[in-house]
Amino acid sequence: MISPNDKMTHLGSLPQLPLGEMLVARGYLTDDQLSEALDKQSDAGHSKLLGEVLVDLGYLSDEQVLEVLADAYGIPFVTNTTRFADPKVVEVLPRDFVEEHRVLPLFLVREVLTVAVAEPANLFLIEEISRITGYEVQIAAATAEDIGSALASYLPAANVFVIDDIYEDIDEEDFSVIERQVTEISDLEEVAGHSPVVKLVNFIIFSAVQDGASDIHIEPDDHQLRVRYRIDGKLFQKLCPPHKMHAAICSRIKIMSNLDISERRIPQDGDIHVMLEGRPIDLRVSSMPGKFGEKVAIRIIDSQNTRMPLDKIGFSSTMLSTWQQVIEQPNGVVLVTGPTGSGKSTTLYSVLEQMDRDELNISTVEDPVEANIGGIHQSQVNERSGFTFSLALRALLRQDPDIMMVGEVRDSETATIVTQAALTGHLVFSTLHTNDAPSAVTRLINLGIEPYLVAATLRGVLAQRLVRKICPHCREMYEPDHVARATAEEAGVPMEALYHGRGCARCRGTGFAGRIGIFELLTIDEKLLKLVSSGATLQEIRQHLMATGYKGLREDGMQKVQAGLTTTEEVLYVTTM
Repeated sequence: MISPNDKMTHLGSLPQLPLGEMLVARGYLTDDQLSEALDKQSDAGHSKLLGEVLVDLGYLSDEQVLEVLADAYGIPFVTNTTRFADPKVVEVLPRDFVEEHRVLPLFLVREVLTVAVAEPANLFLIEEISRITGYEVQIAAATAEDIGSALASYLPAANVFVIDDIYEDIDEEDFSVIERQVTEISDLEEVAGHSPVVKLVNFIIFSAVQDGASDIHIEPDDHQLRVRYRIDGKLFQKLCPPHKMHAAICSRIKIMSNLDISERRIPQDGDIHVMLEGRPIDLRVSSMPGKFGEKVAIRIIDSQNTRMPLDKIGFSSTMLSTWQQVIEQPNGVVLVTGPTGSGKSTTLYSVLEQMDRDELNISTVEDPVEANIGGIHQSQVNERSGFTFSLALRALLRQDPDIMMVGEVRDSETATIVTQAALTGHLVFSTLHTNDAPSAVTRLINLGIEPYLVAATLRGVLAQRLVRKICPHCREMYEPDHVARATAEEAGVPMEALYHGRGCARCRGTGFAGRIGIFELLTIDEKLLKLVSSGATLQEIRQHLMATGYKGLREDGMQKVQAGLTTTEEVLYVTTM
């Protein structure tokens, strides 16, 4: 590998004139204004650059100064750097470095790193970037404000806690150091920063991510405190810290998520951003007052778990082929339905990942954004500030989108805008809370969409659930009882033998490890189109589908039982309505 010392830092030729004279020549400044600025700079002992003085005096803007400097140095001047930066490249420089020096890595092409800087004349800074990254560096000029705005978009805006090295430092004897009941707010803040409390909270987060948990529950009871993780959809007790640490633990979590530690009478919501194993993980925090103190629930949003190839999430080969045809439509509405926690977001992210992000303008409106996808513009709604799904969608339609993803169709206004977008040539993906795919049709009609518009715009509905997979380390065959046989035969999947997990250390004795999706896919044929247009009832739609050999969630689940991937109990549990 070529060392940074062997590489040249790209910078155009030095300016032929001083900055002040260039500004006057451009007509941005008069001779009198330049003289005043030079005098003020001299009085200040040259502690400020001339450009900074001119901006302070109000004669010029940052953009005007940098535009002239960029032209003089022969480098580009860029605005709205958020649009240019590759999210995967932004993190090539340490967070503290980019924030201190106001620089933004934009993109990396053939070992050449392009960086936006607010001080293009600072050669030492540019050489330091090359030394840290090991890449040849070429620069573009951008204002510090513009760079700061981009950094806020690409790097977690709130406090970021690095917890990689916590696990090996844990000493459970430390957890019992705090032996007194903490009641004063000043004491709470002090104790929340003590090493045992910090270690315990970090251990809880670290361990939850390592175990693949989706949620953490910190639950006080009378003289007892327990911490439970939701893993593969089920809650498991992880540990029982000393009960007297409850107040300090809650305060520590509130401090991390910028919540009010003095307020314990009403619910609060906040966010924590952590770094673990070099990747950012978002935590959504919710506190709820209770009889024995505040209960804290933490949702773990790990982008590593929300980005999977479509062929890895559980589709049969036939259904995957049909689903590919649905999502490749040039326009229309494609819905993914199911209850909370059924994997809808993962499916939609998998769809967007395979889209051509170079030739298509793809935008999303989500609540919240669960994974960053390069080349896609993602917006997060904020109900408190009035940035709702409907408002975001109206604005998005003016952004010339090809493909849109809407986190959820929640109300009639959102449903109307989604339908209008599909009618005007856009392909729109969204989610809906219904028990099965056919119910999505009537749900749209109940939201106020005319039946003929539903028929004209709906391209497909995918209903899904998640079932636990049998642990591969303790998987074994067993003879099914008559109930399991009857269930399988009813679903049209006869089987002689079934599999289950007997339980081992790797699966915590549950017999399951990981989850897989079961699906049903509704596509619109000519007969169904006529039924929907005429306002057919849900029962009529289901009767038509049954006549065409339509496979529901349970049938797909039993196919996976036959393949030895899951159990009949799992399938029955998630498909019983």
